[in-house]
Amino acid sequence: MRSFVRRQRSLLVWLAAALALLVLFLLTRNNRPLMTFLVDRVTQPVKNALGAACYLVPIPLAEILYIAAGLWVVVHIVRSAVLIRRARGRRWATAGRRLLILLCAALTALDWFCLAWGLNYYADGFQDKSGIRARQVSVEELYRVTAYFTEQVNAASRRVSRDENGLFAVSRDEIFANSTEIYSCVYEEFPFLERRDRTPKRMLFSKLLSAMGFTGYYAPFTGESVLNVDSPEAYLPSTIAHELAHQRGFASEQECNFISIVVSTRCGIPAYTYSGYLVGYVHLSNALYRADRELWETLRGQLDEEVLLDIRNNSLYWQKWESPVDTVSQKAYDVLLKGYGQTAGVQSYGTVVDLLAVYYGRGD
Repeated sequence: MRSFVRRQRSLLVWLAAALALLVLFLLTRNNRPLMTFLVDRVTQPVKNALGAACYLVPIPLAEILYIAAGLWVVVHIVRSAVLIRRARGRRWATAGRRLLILLCAALTALDWFCLAWGLNYYADGFQDKSGIRARQVSVEELYRVTAYFTEQVNAASRRVSRDENGLFAVSRDEIFANSTEIYSCVYEEFPFLERRDRTPKRMLFSKLLSAMGFTGYYAPFTGESVLNVDSPEAYLPSTIAHELAHQRGFASEQECNFISIVVSTRCGIPAYTYSGYLVGYVHLSNALYRADRELWETLRGQLDEEVLLDIRNNSLYWQKWESPVDTVSQKAYDVLLKGYGQTAGVQSYGTVVDLLAVYYGRGD
């Protein structure tokens, strides 16, 4: 044992340092002023600079990084099996060293993620910075704001291009080209959202993202926003706005959903306006369905047929991707959210309803 420790001293020091950093994060993460300071003054500026460099390359470097990491793990495991078999009298020592390397790499990646993104879950969020707070809303309030979104999504639907089947038909190229302009409309009301945006990247293997049940992601390791370009276009504008909200340092999914809807509905770009009201309507309508089926049916009957077509088209698209892969990936993401204090897990997306009711129900 002493011989093994002596031979693997550098790996053990690496392991101890990685564990110490992880423990330090766990011990200090509930110190909100410290987390906010680190995010605002340290990690966010670093990610902004890193993102600016990565955006010089047209393909998503995050995707390449994740693929490379996965291949490294596979190669490491295969090579470890070969080396252990060849080691003969030193098999346990060889196995221990190979396991140490894998463990050190995994802990380092976890530390990197905690610094790059985990801190954000415990720093001040949109509600803290804006003063707009989610609260429980009555069925009457929910009905009123859902009725407003029903009216607005119908109006917005009539201002976007549609194909011969009546489906949303604004090109992805046009949607991406307009993405850098959408946030400027909210800088006066929410000055903390101001930053320079760069056009998000299109995922090279979008069908893989669909199989996992995701429409896009923000990569804190590279500062990039990467979008699924295989899923229906009608939801793409609001998804872009959502990922750009993450780029501003907000980790909460429900807050980023809310930000994306506000930005999309106010930016004045027809495709984004429609997408924002569409996604907002879906969130609110689902909540109203659970609260009062009769009121839901009243508003559902007021939707334009074209809006219903887009909603059905989206549902049909995701139905064909339902599989164990989708279930496992969503479960893993649910565990991740809960691990960072998002106690509602994936279901925390529903909290956006309260924020929408509060914000759009103000009457100003």
